[in-house]
Amino acid sequence: MSRYVSYRDFDWLLLIFVLMICGLGVMEIHSATVHTKFAGAHVRQIYWVLGGVGAMFLMSLVNYQILLDRIHWFYIAAVASLMGVLLFGQKYLGARRWIKMPGGNHFQPSEWVKLILILAVAKYFAEMHQRDLSWSDFMKAGAIVGIPMLMVLAQPDLGTSLTYLPVALMGLFLGGLHWKQAALVVFLAALCMPVAWHHLKDYQKARLASFLEPDADPQGSGYQVEQSKIAVGSGGIWGGKGSQTHGAFLPVPQTDFIFAAFAEEHGFVGALGVLLLYFIVLMRLTQNAQTAPDRAGTFVVMGVVAVLSFHILVNVGMVVGFMPVTGIPLPLMSYGGSSVLFMFLALGMVMNVRMRRFVN
Repeated sequence: MSRYVSYRDFDWLLLIFVLMICGLGVMEIHSATVHTKFAGAHVRQIYWVLGGVGAMFLMSLVNYQILLDRIHWFYIAAVASLMGVLLFGQKYLGARRWIKMPGGNHFQPSEWVKLILILAVAKYFAEMHQRDLSWSDFMKAGAIVGIPMLMVLAQPDLGTSLTYLPVALMGLFLGGLHWKQAALVVFLAALCMPVAWHHLKDYQKARLASFLEPDADPQGSGYQVEQSKIAVGSGGIWGGKGSQTHGAFLPVPQTDFIFAAFAEEHGFVGALGVLLLYFIVLMRLTQNAQTAPDRAGTFVVMGVVAVLSFHILVNVGMVVGFMPVTGIPLPLMSYGGSSVLFMFLALGMVMNVRMRRFVN
């Protein structure tokens, strides 16, 4: 911890916008669950947000250079935790994604692994010293992200595993990816599609099929998206009474489909306001990346930008039928302790970088 670091350099404006999004999320969680078995979830969400803010301040005090110097140990711990989930994790709906903690809480290691990958990718590309990206560099960066990604896929958790990809892509892009390398990867990915299809679970295939042809099974695999689109559309310009949400037609309105529930109750204007808040947060994060004290700091902040952007695009695209259902939550709004803590720890790393802009 450096004695020269001051909270005068803390991005308080960014924190204000983040808390505004959290506040809207808590409000919507309360509205969506008030007459259900999940009543009171908004109180637990408040506790998670408060805990996340505390974790963010703690993270901002630990010099990110120290974290980068020890990233190999963190990476080993991340892989070990994912292995622990596969061996000892609690099984729920056919998937092992959580480790049961004392007090009845559940910990999802795949969330905090994103932090480790952001730091690992930043460390790797920062040490390249802006030299050209070779195929060897490309493969090593792919392995750094690919190993945890495959382990999360084995749980199986396709949605979370996909959130690791933006970290690798952002690192490769900023690290000097050539268009020939990008074209070859796209080509190889297209060739692997048939093989990947055969390894998907039946429910994952059903989700993709319903995305391509949503009206084929409106009461089955296409039910979630159909009800979500009805909810978004019924909100109109200024919002309505939320009949889809409160009538229990919209599935899990407090988690994956919270944006649809919010749009139904607050209309186009409310939904646009939420997206504007996210845009401001992303712009503030990008500005912090531009003023980072070193190359590693820039990669750390842009890694956070990549993950946050991916979450927002996929979740919002999912609720309006532009993306297949993948179970990716809306950051800072969706109910869930692991997701909230990850986001605030990631913001803590951003503050960490920002507060050391003028530290020699």
